[in-house]
Amino acid sequence: MAAVARLVVALRTTPPEFPVGLRVKRVQGSSGVWELTWAPDGRATFSYGDQQVSGDPHVIWRRIGDHSILRDP
Repeated sequence: MAAVARLVVALRTTPPEFPVGLRVKRVQGSSGVWELTWAPDGRATFSYGDQQVSGDPHVIWRRIGDHSILRDP
C-alpha cells in the first residue's frame, strides 16, 4: 500500500514529518494512539512500540477500516 510506504519514509525523519495527504494525527481521548487517513473513508490507527531495530521506530497497527474504527481505536 502506497500510504504505508509514505508513512515509513516519514517515520525515518527526526522528528517525523508526515505527508499532509496522510492526515496523521493523535486520536483524541486515546493516549498513545495515532490515526492516518489514506482515502475518503480509509482509516488506520497505530501506536509506537519498543524499538525492534536500532534507529527504526516500531509501529503497532491497531485497526484498519473505515471511519467507524475510531469508536474503539
